[in-house]
Amino acid sequence: MWTTLALAVALGTAPAQAGELTLTRVRSTHGVMGPTRAEDKLLPGDSLVVCFDIGGMAADDRGKVSYSMGLEVTDAAGKALFTQDPANLEATASLGGDRVPAFARVDVGLSQPPGEYTLRVTVLDRATGRKGTLTRKATVLPKGFGLVRLALTADAEGNIPLPALGSGGTAFVHFGAVGFGRDGGSKQPNLRFAVRVLDEGGKPTTEKERASEVTKGVPADFLAVPMTFPLTLNRPGKFTVELTATDATSNQTAKLTFPIKVLDVD
Repeated sequence: MWTTLALAVALGTAPAQAGELTLTRVRSTHGVMGPTRAEDKLLPGDSLVVCFDIGGMAADDRGKVSYSMGLEVTDAAGKALFTQDPANLEATASLGGDRVPAFARVDVGLSQPPGEYTLRVTVLDRATGRKGTLTRKATVLPKGFGLVRLALTADAEGNIPLPALGSGGTAFVHFGAVGFGRDGGSKQPNLRFAVRVLDEGGKPTTEKERASEVTKGVPADFLAVPMTFPLTLNRPGKFTVELTATDATSNQTAKLTFPIKVLDVD
């Protein structure tokens, strides 16, 4: 099933204009405001996060905008599977500007059947009554071993999204493994996780990858194993982060790569 809707907005504002709201820069990301997904193909247990900019909302004299957002998920036949009634939201645009970044998120259940699904997001400017909508198609893959719910955050707990990376800081990479096997005797998984960073030329930034193993302490009803790796952003540049998970029980390997750009902070 589809669960856990989150809707939010980042700082920014847009001047009022005639017509409908404009929803632009629509893209699917790994986590909130994170790296752009290469394709909208999700394993059961993953999350679909769609980021976009809202234009055309009216702000008051203090820069506050008031709006609502709701969504609906339908299957390939157009049948509604999950609906979130519009939620009233506000934001204060401390920096001014002409756009409002926003996102919508739904979590894909571990038992979700494979197939094509459509996410429809509706935004309403409560001050003017203007509306805007967007649709995004995604494919849920059959169950299998893989990495899901990748996100970059500023904290180890995974609560603070990190849309921009600056040199001198630390990014925490969160993800999880699903579809793994368990030992017939101990009933525990035998998983190895590794992270490697490549520079712009494709050369590893360190001689050895960082790795961690999970072989005990996983309750029998846990169908996903979470993992977190910190990345120290010690210099600016463009890099590729490569995550690898190996399931020794089923002899399977899963890999996920994503680009990052570390900005030079004066």
